[in-house]
Amino acid sequence: MPGTPARARPGRDLPRGRSAREPAARGRARALPIVPVRARGLTIEGADGRRYLDCVSGAGTLALGHNHPVVLEAVREVLDSGAPLHVAGLATPLEEAFVTELLHTLPPGLAGHARVRFCGPAGPDAVAAALALVRVATGRTGVLAFTGARHGTTAGPLEAPGGDPDVRVTRLPYPQDYRCPFGVGGERGAELAAHLAESALGAPGSGARPPAGLILEPVQGEGGVIPAPDAWTRRVRRLTADRSIPLIADETETGVGRTGAFWAVGHSGITPDVMVLSQAVGGGLPLAVIVHRDDLDVREPGAPAGTFRGNQLAMAAGRATLAHVRAHGLAGRAATLGDRLLRRLRGLADDFPCVGDVRGRGLMIGVEMVHPEGMPGGRGAAARGTPPASPELAAAVRRECLSRGLLVELAARRPGVVRLLPPLTVTDEQAAAVLDRFSDAVHAVARTRAKERP
Repeated sequence: MPGTPARARPGRDLPRGRSAREPAARGRARALPIVPVRARGLTIEGADGRRYLDCVSGAGTLALGHNHPVVLEAVREVLDSGAPLHVAGLATPLEEAFVTELLHTLPPGLAGHARVRFCGPAGPDAVAAALALVRVATGRTGVLAFTGARHGTTAGPLEAPGGDPDVRVTRLPYPQDYRCPFGVGGERGAELAAHLAESALGAPGSGARPPAGLILEPVQGEGGVIPAPDAWTRRVRRLTADRSIPLIADETETGVGRTGAFWAVGHSGITPDVMVLSQAVGGGLPLAVIVHRDDLDVREPGAPAGTFRGNQLAMAAGRATLAHVRAHGLAGRAATLGDRLLRRLRGLADDFPCVGDVRGRGLMIGVEMVHPEGMPGGRGAAARGTPPASPELAAAVRRECLSRGLLVELAARRPGVVRLLPPLTVTDEQAAAVLDRFSDAVHAVARTRAKERP
């Protein structure tokens, strides 16, 4: 018809046009060139009619999967009510309902005397707000963080160019077994990491100026899906408490049941001073919150707090999600199913030398691909210890998964690690299908690699 604009061919023109317009940093659209048009639960349907099992879950934001009925109902109620969709800083019934439900889920030691602060719409906004909070409350500027942690975007609040030059960030080794920074792993590696943290925090009464706060992820996500040892986490909590240093738990990726506890700090039983919450807490819509002890609330009224912190749809979707996860015990379900998935996936490491390590907690799982004989043309790192990671093989696994109708992603800071983040609502049958497709993909990559070797 004359005057009718040309329509893109589904599944072909749209991804190509998008890749031409978007910056190079937006790699997911290139790695997963599909055009989603419908979705429900674990399943996405592309414009070409093909169905995919989605183990990306909106980068973990979709705790209940796509278009869960309780989330859709909550959003429709707001739209039909005529309530404002956005109000900056004003109290609303939806905000009160969200906060009430959120407090039901928090560690008891924090919920009883907590302040809830809405930030901008994303995790980095909440991290920035948490760091500002502890700096003002303590009058200090230094921050302790851990290697591998992301805390938002790659150039996030802890490392953004042009940031506050007075903020000194010290990064400490994060304990892990597979690539232990001390080369020992296990309890000894965690002990050495704790000793370094203790030295950096300074002894009480030593006169050394302590930092404004210490921030950690209970499970590093983009850093390679590395769970912190519970004993180490408890020791860090004791060290910070003894020195009156606020402990910030960044639960952006780990919260709302993802790791098998409602909040991942529940595995170790600690109560942080500040919690950073985003992603799944908004039920798939943009929402970022910090929860902190009331005695840290020393900022003057009217201090800058951000504009987009009053998203009423996100508060409604978030409240519905929190309530559903809590009422149906989905965190416990994630723990049980996650253990089953980890056991099956660890069998791949026994069968394929290119699978170096399988780790995770609950439904937050990482599979690290490696060069078992060392880097091609290298001196054989495997002979010296842990084989080098292989981002190339990890990317190949992702491509093979895509060809089999399974969506997975790679860890941003450790691209040799394939990440699986299925929704908490995944069924046993769907989990079995995910395992079958992933195993087939690894087998195909290993087979191709064997043919390519001399």
